[in-house]
Amino acid sequence: MRLRRFSVAATLALALIPGVTSSAVPVPSTTQVTGSPRDLAQMSGTIRGSGSTFADRYYKTIITGLAKTARKVTIEYRPIGSGRGKSEFGKNLTDFAGTDSTVKATDGPKTGEFLYVPTTAAAITVAYHLKGVDDLELSAPTIAKIFQRDIRRWNDPAIAAENPDARLPNKAIGVVHRADRSGTTSNFTKYLTLAAPGVWRLGSADAIKWPGTTSQGDGNHGVAQILANNNGSIGYIDLADADAFSLTTAAIRNKAGVYVRPTPAGVTAALTQITINDDLTFQPLDANGPESYPLTAPTFALVRTTYQDRQTADLVAGFLTYVLTGGQDLAVRANYARLPEPLRQRALAQLDKITAP
Repeated sequence: MRLRRFSVAATLALALIPGVTSSAVPVPSTTQVTGSPRDLAQMSGTIRGSGSTFADRYYKTIITGLAKTARKVTIEYRPIGSGRGKSEFGKNLTDFAGTDSTVKATDGPKTGEFLYVPTTAAAITVAYHLKGVDDLELSAPTIAKIFQRDIRRWNDPAIAAENPDARLPNKAIGVVHRADRSGTTSNFTKYLTLAAPGVWRLGSADAIKWPGTTSQGDGNHGVAQILANNNGSIGYIDLADADAFSLTTAAIRNKAGVYVRPTPAGVTAALTQITINDDLTFQPLDANGPESYPLTAPTFALVRTTYQDRQTADLVAGFLTYVLTGGQDLAVRANYARLPEPLRQRALAQLDKITAP
């Protein structure tokens, strides 16, 4: 896996990221870190993170947004999947981790030694490549049957019943899933567990034993690439990658019985329904409300409660303060959603718990 390294001292072309221009990047000159003012423009050093590919484009946009202000700061983020990101963080190989799933006892990080910092949320799309079919509508039970191989052809009666006007071909369905331990997989399968009870049989986890003949890709980008190259394929990926690869996405029937397409607005609607846990984790899947997109997933940064040196602690807290302030304005442009204000404020307060000798 090639390292995604972004020095915010480097000259980076903001035009490379659709919808982002230098005039549109609000960069606060001062952030609060453990109760003390920190001027990002005066800070220096390097911090390293790895993990979620679901959040990769968001972090890339944030890091680019800091390019002309924090000239002496280098932020490295490697999109290697939530599972490996949690493992590297637990082994002290990184300073923060990106994850879309919560930490389990076997993941590496130890309870009491890390904090969850919510950063954004986004849509997991059911993306597909099927020539001549552009407007699929799918319910959770139908999606479940497709991915556990109960439905194997595109003109299956269950798909046809939800899409009476579509010209569905008698063509085999090629299921594509993640090869790595993935928070996207965890949230996708958790959604099917919630929304298709009695139908979905494979459980929920960062890694699933998929039945039948399937294809697998490394990261959301790898899945998107397979989908782009294979007519008749279907998979689950983040909205940012679906958009980047010009993939067609299905409208998903939500709890209110409305078929909703994946958009930041649908994600925002789902976020109005969440319950925030004491550790700031939350679960927006299968949310109530007619406008809610049901496959809405959160993403978090894992940070240490105690860092070995003050510089690293300040850099991590300073970076995430920007993520939670000016960076929220960049979220929608990168196909993610702003956090609800009460959650954003609690996430900022979470950074005050970071300590160092």
